[in-house]
Amino acid sequence: MIRTLRILGNVEGVSYLLLLGVAMPLKYAFGLPLAVKIVGMAHGVLFLAYCALLVPCLRKFKWKMGFGLYLFLATLIPFGTFVTDRKLKDLES
Repeated sequence: MIRTLRILGNVEGVSYLLLLGVAMPLKYAFGLPLAVKIVGMAHGVLFLAYCALLVPCLRKFKWKMGFGLYLFLATLIPFGTFVTDRKLKDLES
């Protein structure tokens, strides 16, 4: 379950970077709002899936709420999920 959370976190992190680094410039610099629509939808689904998986992980592994909040807040920061991946990898072993 932790492995799935890690994979989902990394994919969500990549989608966030694509949204900020590719889709948004395409929208505002080149007038292509469809890029944000597509990448934004994918990112939103991945974000919700990550949050939905985080709750059962908190319960199953009896993680403290502070750690859960840390994992959640990391999704809001670019590259944040890549930082938390290392901690989750340690917990997975």
